[in-house]
Amino acid sequence: MLQQFYLWKWLASGIILGSLFAICFGQYDDDWQYEDCKLARGGLPATIVAIDEESRNGTILVDNMLIKGTAGGPDPTIELSLKDNVDYWVLLDPIKQMLFLNSTGRVLDRDPPMNIHSIVVQVQCVNKKVGTVIYHEVRIVVRDRNDNSPTFKHESYYATVNELTPVGTTIFTGFAGDNGATDIDDGPNGQIEYVIQYNPDDPTSNDTFEIPLMLTGNVVLRKRLNYEDKTRYFVIIQANDRAQNLNERRTTTTTLTVDVLDGDDLGPMFLPCVLVPNTRDCRPLTYQAAIPELRTPEELNPIIVTPPIQAIDQDRNIQPPSDRPGILYSILVGTPEDYPRFFHMHPRTAELSLLEPVNRDFYQKFDLVIKAAQDNGHPLPAFASLHIEILDENNQSPYFTMPSYQGYILESAPVGATISDSLNLTSPLRIVALDKDIEDVPPGGVPTKDPELHLFLNDYTSVFTVTQTGITRFLTLLQPVDREEQDTYTFSITAFDGVQESRPVVVNIRVMDANDNTPTFPEISYNVYVYTDMSPGDSVIQLTAVDADEGSNGEITYEILVGAQGDFIINKTTGLITIAPGVELIVGRTYALTVQAADNAPPAERRHSICTVYIEVLPPNNQSPPRFPQLMYSLEVSEAMRIGAVLLNLQATDREGDPITYAIENGDPQRVFNLSETTGILTLGKALDRESTDRYILIVTASDGRPDGTSTATVNVVVTDVNDNDPVFDPYLPRNFSVVEEEANAFVGQVRATDADAGINGQVHYSLGNFNNLFRITSNGSIYTSVKLNREVRDYYELVVVATDGAVHPRYSTLTLAIRVLDIDDNSPVFTNSTYTVVVEENLPAGTTFLQIEAKDVDLGANVSYRIRSPEVKHLFALHPFTGVLSLLRSLDYESFPDQEASITFLVEAFDIYGTMPPGIATVTVIVKDMNDYPPVFSKRIYKGMVAPDAVKGTPITFVYAEDADPPGLPASRVRYRVDDVQFPYPASIFDVEEDSGRVITRVNLNEEPTTIFKLVVVAFDDGEPVMSSSATVKILVLHPGEIPRFTQEEYRPPPVSELATRGTMVGVISAAAINQSIVYSIVSGNEEDKFAINNITGVIYVNAPLDYETRTSYVLRVQADSLEVVLANLRVPSKSNTAKVYIEIQDENDHPPVFQKKFYIGGVSEDARMFASVLKVKATDKDTGNYSAMAYRLIIPPIKEGKEGFVVETYTGLIKTAMLFHNMRRFYFKFQVIATDDYGKGLSGKADVLVSVVNQLDMQVIVSNVPPTLVEKKIEDLTEILDRYVQEQIPGAKVVVESIGARRHGDAFSLEDYTKCDLTVYAIDPQTNRAIDRNELFKFLDGKLLDINKDFQPYYGEGGRILEIRTPEAVTSIKKRGESLGYTEGALLALAFIIILCCIPAILVVLVSYRQRQAECTKTARLQSALPAAKPAAPAPAPVAAPPPPPAPPGVHLYEELGDSTMYEMPQYGSRRRLLPPAGQEEYGEVVGEAEEEYEEEEEEAKKMKKVEVREPSEEEVVVTIEKPPAVEPTHTTWKRARIFPMIFKKVRGLADRRGDLEGEEWQRRLEEEDKDYLKLTLEQDEEATESTVESEEETSSDYTEYTETESEFSESETTEEESESETPSEEEESSTPESESESTESEGEKARKNIFLARRRPVPEEVTEVKAKKEPPPEEPEEEPTVEEEPPDEGEESELAPTEEPTDLEPQDITEEGSVESASVAGGVGSEEASESSSSSSESQSGGPWGFQVPEYDRSRDASRRKPPGANAEGYNTAL
Repeated sequence: MLQQFYLWKWLASGIILGSLFAICFGQYDDDWQYEDCKLARGGLPATIVAIDEESRNGTILVDNMLIKGTAGGPDPTIELSLKDNVDYWVLLDPIKQMLFLNSTGRVLDRDPPMNIHSIVVQVQCVNKKVGTVIYHEVRIVVRDRNDNSPTFKHESYYATVNELTPVGTTIFTGFAGDNGATDIDDGPNGQIEYVIQYNPDDPTSNDTFEIPLMLTGNVVLRKRLNYEDKTRYFVIIQANDRAQNLNERRTTTTTLTVDVLDGDDLGPMFLPCVLVPNTRDCRPLTYQAAIPELRTPEELNPIIVTPPIQAIDQDRNIQPPSDRPGILYSILVGTPEDYPRFFHMHPRTAELSLLEPVNRDFYQKFDLVIKAAQDNGHPLPAFASLHIEILDENNQSPYFTMPSYQGYILESAPVGATISDSLNLTSPLRIVALDKDIEDVPPGGVPTKDPELHLFLNDYTSVFTVTQTGITRFLTLLQPVDREEQDTYTFSITAFDGVQESRPVVVNIRVMDANDNTPTFPEISYNVYVYTDMSPGDSVIQLTAVDADEGSNGEITYEILVGAQGDFIINKTTGLITIAPGVELIVGRTYALTVQAADNAPPAERRHSICTVYIEVLPPNNQSPPRFPQLMYSLEVSEAMRIGAVLLNLQATDREGDPITYAIENGDPQRVFNLSETTGILTLGKALDRESTDRYILIVTASDGRPDGTSTATVNVVVTDVNDNDPVFDPYLPRNFSVVEEEANAFVGQVRATDADAGINGQVHYSLGNFNNLFRITSNGSIYTSVKLNREVRDYYELVVVATDGAVHPRYSTLTLAIRVLDIDDNSPVFTNSTYTVVVEENLPAGTTFLQIEAKDVDLGANVSYRIRSPEVKHLFALHPFTGVLSLLRSLDYESFPDQEASITFLVEAFDIYGTMPPGIATVTVIVKDMNDYPPVFSKRIYKGMVAPDAVKGTPITFVYAEDADPPGLPASRVRYRVDDVQFPYPASIFDVEEDSGRVITRVNLNEEPTTIFKLVVVAFDDGEPVMSSSATVKILVLHPGEIPRFTQEEYRPPPVSELATRGTMVGVISAAAINQSIVYSIVSGNEEDKFAINNITGVIYVNAPLDYETRTSYVLRVQADSLEVVLANLRVPSKSNTAKVYIEIQDENDHPPVFQKKFYIGGVSEDARMFASVLKVKATDKDTGNYSAMAYRLIIPPIKEGKEGFVVETYTGLIKTAMLFHNMRRFYFKFQVIATDDYGKGLSGKADVLVSVVNQLDMQVIVSNVPPTLVEKKIEDLTEILDRYVQEQIPGAKVVVESIGARRHGDAFSLEDYTKCDLTVYAIDPQTNRAIDRNELFKFLDGKLLDINKDFQPYYGEGGRILEIRTPEAVTSIKKRGESLGYTEGALLALAFIIILCCIPAILVVLVSYRQRQAECTKTARLQSALPAAKPAAPAPAPVAAPPPPPAPPGVHLYEELGDSTMYEMPQYGSRRRLLPPAGQEEYGEVVGEAEEEYEEEEEEAKKMKKVEVREPSEEEVVVTIEKPPAVEPTHTTWKRARIFPMIFKKVRGLADRRGDLEGEEWQRRLEEEDKDYLKLTLEQDEEATESTVESEEETSSDYTEYTETESEFSESETTEEESESETPSEEEESSTPESESESTESEGEKARKNIFLARRRPVPEEVTEVKAKKEPPPEEPEEEPTVEEEPPDEGEESELAPTEEPTDLEPQDITEEGSVESASVAGGVGSEEASESSSSSSESQSGGPWGFQVPEYDRSRDASRRKPPGANAEGYNTAL
């Protein structure tokens, strides 16, 4: 039992232990199964691998994922697959757990546009044993390859830099931001470095500029610029990436063009500037001036300086021009030292002035150094020398008192004779030469001092001489003269005072003839044969004697002394011997005639000679020789005569008619002349030369062939001179001269020339061909210096002397002289540069040489030495006296200078050791260059920052800051930042620092692990030389995503906010969430105008400032949410989740009223415009949008007629159109307003004024252009603006309106059209008169500016387009032509009318006599009838039953109706040019005004047959006077003038009515008799009705009612239409009258019936109107404007229309007889006679100016209270101002 117990006990224990073991083993088996799908490695859970972009397809990404478990085989434990495999870039081999790149058909590109920086996939592992799933992240980082080259944003870049920019200055930062080169590669492959490359086209560019910081690309100036050397550089800048393998780096280049701006680095320079060869330096310049001694400043100022003193700044292109400095002039030093006493120089103009006279005894010259400096304090002045010569008192040129002299000398005068000044040789020729140096003789004064001048002749010095002493000089004869050889001598005389020469004066001496020549026969004797058959008077021989004298001395008289025997006679004048009358010759008889030739001198001086003529008488046979007409011929031949010219006809006659042979027997050995053997014509055979032979004496023979048949004649040929020889210089005179410099009026040498021609052609004058300002030559060829020469400027001259003869067309020759200038010591040494500027680095050791200066002395043999002139710098610098080398005596310290630019300026001088001239001066400026002494120092050594793990590129993280202790403003103190990528390369690749601000930002989009801390080294460096730097560390913490708030939305779009929202209005709410964080909201961008604000706790965005939809319609705010801890640490962490955008739209409100484009619109409408024709278009704009800018237009315009409106406007377009017709309304104008209301008429409104003037073609001009009308229509707005501008030049504010655009009309009556040209019809409105400008004025405005208008039209018309003409419209032209054609018949019609009048005068007289008799009878009858009621005032007669009283006439009815004639004038409707609006108060909407001007016709009305007038008295008995018109045989139409109501008659009638109401019976009658105003006589002509009314305006007077005063507006004229006049006739007979019956009542032609109408005096009767209307005579030439009568309002039910008063019109009455042609009607009250009636009638008519029609309205006192009295009215409402 116990054993069994133990057995069960052990069995239970074993079971328990087995169970425990099984449980433990099973648990271990389960844990092993869960290990599958886990990584078999440690470290980060994600697998991160890297692969190069553009890797080939199938590249192994992961060779083994190291995931536990088996995916292959018969019993796999895990199953692998890929999840989130975007674009399937990854392939999975689940068996081998390998990942491959899948790039089949594509390329893995990290660069844009694919931008694949990393590939993240999930490897899903499913544990097939337990079913669990584990995801393993695989992050494949795509590494960048350098496969893209950098690209510049721009093809080229441009920069400007001033030449004064210091070395080391950054001159170009144009690559900052995105403006430089970019590389889409990443990392170093995308980082850009800039370097300057060598430019073969601009080799100096890479030496002048550099890029010290290659990452920034900022270009820094490396060498000092000089605008004068080079103004533009082309810098080639290369951008390359920073690939680690230098061989793989890619590059690109661009060109930076650097323009050098001119700076103020050079001082002035004097002009003219002669450059030193191979330099830019000017040669030393000396200005010259010469002033006479002892002259006052008033006589000399300003002193003339040669050349004028002028200096300019060498920096000529300083920009802007306003910065260019001015020049200040001054005299620096000078000798003698007291020069300031005498001279002053204007500081601005350099004008030299004399202060006091200079005495040459003490001062012979002044040598001054003038200085030109800039007015801005520039330390580089310019210097020049000024030499002033004090001239001796004898420095004025002599002068002759006469411009020329004329003298006379007798040819027989002996040697020593004095030349006379007159023909009678009574007084000598006086030559007076004066010198102002000796005595200043006023004009007309007498000189008293001998100037002691030397006078010399330039020619004929061997013939004449001039006395050399005395004030007056005389010409005397040196050798005899012969007039026969030369009759005039012309030469010039020059006066010389030893220094100056006078201008030559011309002397002309005429040689007077003396009888010193005897008449001479060519032969001593002559043999002549005569024949017996010769008749008396036949010529025997003609003798010719020659006397060389002139005048009477040369006139020869011939006389036969003996031997004639009465058979021969001689002509005393011609010397022709002929046979005496009545003589018969006898054969064989001989004669020996002694012939004398004597001159006609006075008997005592007369000379004569004789010859013998032997005559033999022969029988009549062929025995006589040929005979010449003359024995002596004389002629003058020019030596320029052409060969072959005919000189003389020597034809002889032979008595027998035998042939004659001519020949030259003697006198022409050279055969210069040819004589025709047959004709005897002498011609020129060879060229003549007066200089070789000046005279020929030819012996010519004529022979008939017989031995004794030869006769001779003498031909005396004188060769005259022509100017055919040039002056010839004397070859034996020297041609090389020398002259000492600095000496004026120095003698250089002399030349001489002669001319072989005679007379004036042989006179020689000298002049200089060059250097006229330096040298002068006298009339005798002496050459002097005009000014002082400067050898240093020029030491050799080739002077050209010109010798010219005195001919009209002179000949000349030239001679070149060599003149060498000899040197004297007259120049100071001059530095090669007037200013030297050098940059010296600070801290250089003593003894360092930094500059070498050089000066040159242009004088020969000069020895130049140097020294420092400024003593204050001699302890700093040393100057070698011979080499000019400058060196340091001590080190320089930049910081010791107070100014920002440390510089030292001092003077150095150079002098000639052996010379006497003042030293040359130059300025040296030493600029101390700052060396970089201090590096930048960070404010902290370690900076901290935070960043989100997914921060985007450019996210700011923190700021770093460093300072540099170098002086501010210098490159050494400028701090910039960069990232050090050597120490921590990976952070440097994902973070960056902004170069200038020091802000640390992300370089790329981040995807980093949270809690990671990156260390970034930031370097701060300066721009000094050398560059110094320091570094600091920035620790950047990558936050956990849970620590960064996350917005609920990425974008917020709250409802639109009204632009009228007030401040504080809520816009919307944003919200963000974070784990255990307090959130702070802020607006980080988009709120630059501070229009919105946000509650940083609640996230409520509200309006912070007024909004304006018209300024900005929407805002995009970027908001950020940060945790409170981050904010307190001042470390904002922007990320994708904690930033959001808020889109705020502004809602427009109607807060702007419409605004018209113009405040005042001007338009026009033509008279013939149809209804609803377009006038003009108005336009208003509204700043609001939508319906708030949609306009509705309306007009505020006065009603015109029957409630009509003249214009309408299209509601939504603003087009104003006509709403009525404007016939006959020219020169009317309408003013109204146009209203524009937005929101289609429901919103705000704006208004503008509109003026529309009525015009017709009389106001228009047609502009004819050579372009099609379609082109003009397209450009019409622009063309109208141009025309407006030219019209407004004459009339401000005028507006040109286009009437029509059409094809050009031309041809007869303008019937042809040319569509290639255009007619533009326009007119212009004057806003001052509101009417169209006169057509002729408009033509003047436009035609006068036609050329300018064509220029302005050219851009719109195109090439060749222009205005052809401006013409009158065709309608006006045709009217003028018709008027001209009518004018031809007027004369004939007038003549015919005059004849008819003459014939009708007897008949008219008969009619007048009979008419007066009948008039007297009618007057008596009328008086009796009118006297009946007045006889018994106490017992009125009962009213007649037959005729009830007529109803009161309405106000519009005229007097004709009451008197029985119902014919009415039809008052013009609105639109008549004679109508005006009543002068009531002007409405707010404007005015409508018309003006009477043109002619119009009223419609013709038929006469009424029966008229009657009832005159009632207010007594008990009434007397009705009825006057019936006899039936007319034929209607007679008479043209009446419209007559204005005469207000004086109205007033008189009203006065009578008022008095009649207060007085009774006899008292009333007595008053009328006393005042002689008992009746009013009015006349009316029967049957002369107004059928046509022609209104013609005499004057262009304005009818604007605003011209009427209030006192002139009491009367108005009623207007009644034809229908109204017919309907309102009070008589039943008139109502029953029809046109048919009227036509039957006619009267015979020429017969006229007259009726008398008596208007009785009566009391005012209620509702009764008395009207009187009659004819109006033509108004006077200057009609006065008469007031109108204001009518009372009509009764109820009656229509009355007020018509505006019309202007006085002048119409010619037709068919109206003169005095006595109208019957008289008078109201006498039973008293008076016929004579008194007649006289009263005529006086009434004359006083009223003719028959006047007027209307007396009913007077109703009860209406005074209800009716407002017009201004100036009395108690009864009538105007008393009249």
